[in-house]
Amino acid sequence: MLSDLLMWNKIGRIVTILSDRLDISSERALDVFYTSKTCERLHDPSTLLYTFSDLYIVEDIIREIQQGYPPSSK
Repeated sequence: MLSDLLMWNKIGRIVTILSDRLDISSERALDVFYTSKTCERLHDPSTLLYTFSDLYIVEDIIREIQQGYPPSSK
């Protein structure tokens, strides 16, 4: 598992890429990230998702959104 510092850096990079790809604010991208199942999986050491590239993880979050997760808060 990554140290806390390395995980925070990875999350920061993921949120920055997500913000750019979805053309949303960093704050909104952070919310999207933390409400995703991908975030849960990233923090679960048994999935080894933390070993995947930042771009792969962003694509995984985008796939979640396209499939309707997380549910709209509207």
